[in-house]
Amino acid sequence: MMEKQTDSRILMIDDDTKLCRLVGDYLAPFGFAVEAAHTGTDGLEKVKTADFDAVILDVMLPGMDGFTVLKQIRAFSTVPVLMLTALGDESDRIVGLEIGADDYLPKTFSTRELLARLRAVTRRSQISAAQNKTDAEEILTGEIYINSATREANLGGDMLILTALEFDLLFALARSAGRVLDRDKLLDEIAGRSYDVFDRSVDVHISSLRKKLGDDPKNPRYIKTIRSVGYMLVAQNESEEEKC
Repeated sequence: MMEKQTDSRILMIDDDTKLCRLVGDYLAPFGFAVEAAHTGTDGLEKVKTADFDAVILDVMLPGMDGFTVLKQIRAFSTVPVLMLTALGDESDRIVGLEIGADDYLPKTFSTRELLARLRAVTRRSQISAAQNKTDAEEILTGEIYINSATREANLGGDMLILTALEFDLLFALARSAGRVLDRDKLLDEIAGRSYDVFDRSVDVHISSLRKKLGDDPKNPRYIKTIRSVGYMLVAQNESEEEKC
């Protein structure tokens, strides 16, 4: 019998060896090959030396915790990261999203929800890569430069280190600079409703993007919040007029 060919390679960084094994067994029939690392250091080394389609990362790791691992991964990679957090610990989820996680699950997750979230982050990454190959576009708005082909973003000539979702958000906002994008439109722009990007996390990703732009949400230079509607990237001429 021919062995099933897998489509996506997943790294699970978790010190619970039994859980890693169970997750691997569950995901295999759905086209995911799961490789495990049981310490943060080992996980980092694997991300540096191999290509993965996504990383499942536990917050509570011995020695180097998941937040530290995520920060170090984000220093060199935009691989989608799905974090596992303590049940009901909202602060863990917010911190994870702010420092570059693409999504999160409580540690007591159901396998069906894990599969749905994993499919979402891997599809989003694949769709972005495919679109960039066929629809390469460069945008320069004020100090912000974006290249969709290389997924490079600069602010005043300085490279911005963004997650895949942060880049897509910035790109969508830049393409519509000076116009308001409501949350539904923004979700459609970055992935589409069918890919399970949840409204509750968009605001956190915008907050993280603002920090990387050095933007003050109370007196924004780049990204404005339009209350009860959505967000807008300030067009260069508007920004200059407001200074006068």
